[in-house]
Amino acid sequence: MSSHTGGTDVLVLGGAGVDTIIHVPELPLPYADSYMIDSGIRTRAGQTGDFVALGLAALGLRTHHLDLLGDDPEGDLVRALHREHGIALTALPQPAGTRRAVNLVGPDGRRLSLYDTSRARPGDRFPPELLRTLAGASRHVHVTITQPCAEALPVLAATGIPLSTDLHDWDGENPYHEPFAHAADVVFLSAAALKDPERTMRRIAERGRAEAVVATAGADGAYLLAGGELTRVPAAVPPAPVVDSNGAGDAFAAAFLYGRLNGEPPVTCARYGAVAGAYACTVPASRAEAVGRDALLKQPATQR
Repeated sequence: MSSHTGGTDVLVLGGAGVDTIIHVPELPLPYADSYMIDSGIRTRAGQTGDFVALGLAALGLRTHHLDLLGDDPEGDLVRALHREHGIALTALPQPAGTRRAVNLVGPDGRRLSLYDTSRARPGDRFPPELLRTLAGASRHVHVTITQPCAEALPVLAATGIPLSTDLHDWDGENPYHEPFAHAADVVFLSAAALKDPERTMRRIAERGRAEAVVATAGADGAYLLAGGELTRVPAAVPPAPVVDSNGAGDAFAAAFLYGRLNGEPPVTCARYGAVAGAYACTVPASRAEAVGRDALLKQPATQR
């Protein structure tokens, strides 16, 4: 996998937390006094950083996750997820509590997420020396856009370690996302809120240092900008019925990074991402499971 011995392949920064999953009859959900949820209401560990770490570990990459966690039942769920999957976790204390969200999932697998922003404080920081130490022991750092990762960007950039980030459903305008977009060597985002994906992608490449920009478009596949050339990457065929799109973008990012760290060209990395994303859509949100290396590599979509 790597000539880099005794260290970490990917350090994942931020994005640890707990989701409560509720399958609803339709989205948007019409107002009613009450709904009966026959499928159950489930709370489980797994937000964007957790899912990227899980995807990387499932593909055999040595993964270390750094974030702030509360001393609460939700934090215990996150710690247990990492123990179960053998993912190294450095959890700094978060007095405001562990990050959490509620995901409403429609019958077609689409989701609406409600994020509890009270689980952070303006002064939250990662200690710079700890960041330098963990990044210096890694081949790559994936930075989520959760607070306090923005303050970590200058420290990480100074290390010279390659960075990636996921801007999620950025509209191309919100200034919060720009430092992440411009600091990363690989930028992932969803095309969901973009009127002109290519324009936004090229602007990211022009203003920052990105060697590859990927905009995922669900069942329509993805756009890849690399070497100044825009490529349409078709969606992979899901190996089972689609039940939930939650975590598909994180799975895509993890598989893309697997390809990149193995020296594959960007288009192959994006095909890996498409296969992993399609697989993630077949996994119910109540389960934490990612595509393995054997399943990824045998898919026709990954053949060059």
